[in-house]
Amino acid sequence: MIRLSVNVDHVATLRNARGGTFPDPVEAARAAIAAGADGITVHLREDRRHIRDADVQRIRAEIPAPLNFEMAATEEMVGIACALRPPQCCLVPEKRAELTTEGGLDVIAAGPGLAAQIARLREAGVAVSIFVDPEPAQVAAAAAIGAVAVELHTGTYVDHPERRDREYARLRDAAAATRTHGIACHAGHGLDYATMAEVAHIPEIVEVSIGHFLICQAVFDGLGPAVTKMKAVLTAAR
Repeated sequence: MIRLSVNVDHVATLRNARGGTFPDPVEAARAAIAAGADGITVHLREDRRHIRDADVQRIRAEIPAPLNFEMAATEEMVGIACALRPPQCCLVPEKRAELTTEGGLDVIAAGPGLAAQIARLREAGVAVSIFVDPEPAQVAAAAAIGAVAVELHTGTYVDHPERRDREYARLRDAAAATRTHGIACHAGHGLDYATMAEVAHIPEIVEVSIGHFLICQAVFDGLGPAVTKMKAVLTAAR
C-alpha cells in the first residue's frame, strides 16, 4: 500500500485571499482523514503566504494522523520543527518569488550546514525527508547525511508529456536508488488521478503527498470524494 498525505496549504490560500477564518485548513485536514487519507502535509513558508504558525500547531494538536511538516532548511524553521516535534519533516528549497516549489533541494551542493540541521531535527525525534529531483546521486547524498527518506519531485514528469517516458525512467531509477541506500521513497508535486496511476506503479514508493490537485478537484466534487478517489487510484495501482 502507498500512504496518501493530503496537503491542505491551498485551503489556507483561499482563507487568506479574503481574510477571516474560513475555510479552515484544520477542518479540511479533518475531512481528508475521514475520507481515507493517511496523513496531512503542510508547508510553513518564510512569508506565511498560506499556512500559518497557528494552523500548524492546531493540526499537530487536533488531527489524529501523522503530520508531514514541509519546511525550508533555515534556522527559523528548524527551531519551529524542533519545538513542534512532528513525526516527519520534509526539507524543501524555497524562493520568495516562486509560485510553488520549482524543483528539488540540491543536497550535493548544500554543504555541511544541512547535515547539522538534520542532526538537530533527529535529536528532537523528527524523521527527516528531503525533496529531491529524481537523480540517484541526490538520493545517495541524502542518505549519507542522515535523511530517512527522500520525496522525489514529480513535477517535471507531470509538466512535460512530450518526454514523459524519459522522466518516468528517471523516477524509476531514483526510486531504485532508495532501496540501494536503505531509505524510504516518497513522491509528489503536480500529480493528478491519471499521472498518479502511473507513478504509483513504481514499487519503492511508499508515500505520496498531494495538495493542489485535490483542493482544486474539491471545487467540483467535494474534498472527501476527491480524497477517496485518489486513495482508490493508489489501491488499484498496487
